Amino acid sequence: MRIHIGCEMSFDFPQETPLISMLNVHYSRASDLERPDFLTSNPPVPIESYRDSFGNWCNRLVAPPGRFTFGTDAVIRDSGTFEMGELMAWQHEVRDLPAETLLFLLPSRFCESDLLASEAWRLFGHMPSGIPRVQAVCDFVHNHIVFDYGNARVTRTAAEAWRERSGVCRDFAHLAVTFCRALNIPTRYCTGYISDIGMPKPWASMDFCAWMEVYLGGRWHAFDPRNNAPRIGRILIASGRDAADVPLTHIFGPGLLAGFKVWTDEIQE
Repeated sequence: MRIHIGCEMSFDFPQETPLISMLNVHYSRASDLERPDFLTSNPPVPIESYRDSFGNWCNRLVAPPGRFTFGTDAVIRDSGTFEMGELMAWQHEVRDLPAETLLFLLPSRFCESDLLASEAWRLFGHMPSGIPRVQAVCDFVHNHIVFDYGNARVTRTAAEAWRERSGVCRDFAHLAVTFCRALNIPTRYCTGYISDIGMPKPWASMDFCAWMEVYLGGRWHAFDPRNNAPRIGRILIASGRDAADVPLTHIFGPGLLAGFKVWTDEIQE
């Protein structure tokens, strides 16, 4: 399957404003792109690209005053099948984990695994370890939080989502990440595209989505507590400790979002 993916964002800036964007497909899927998904802007400005400490592809630029639009547009090849998760993958003892996974056991800005550790063990400590325990976390979070765009806020932490029981996909992911880390499972926060291909219509307007990856059985596995079901066309953009590490944009000054579009459309051959 070939999928047309991309996004466009417009901001109104009162002055020259530096910003960082993280909108390019992750290097693990770069070989599936039919052409590089370069970031472009209107009006055109110089763009400097670099990789952050997690390996994510980032772009830095300075937006001029006024309306400024930037985005990506690409075609990516995908299997076109629903995701198939493993039924069995063992949980490593902490002493046996690869050193590079240990960071994803620690509390972070939005994932206070130390604060919710006792709740995590109370709720899930009796579950079989490995895949069944992670799926139990996802099932619980999926049912615990009510999806509500109108009640979203960018400062909500996992502990607040636990208490308030409301949020958007990043809140589902943060709470599940937090529980898994408290259960000694390395877990990283992910952001990217999730299409509605293969789902019943009518489809809502597309948006970026958050999910998580857990380290079990010697590799990373994707879990999605928000949707909690296999999807077609999950395309990773970036991963880190939580949303603070992988914002779509980081703006160093005032600015008003004036337009936002995301597309993931199957290309009919």
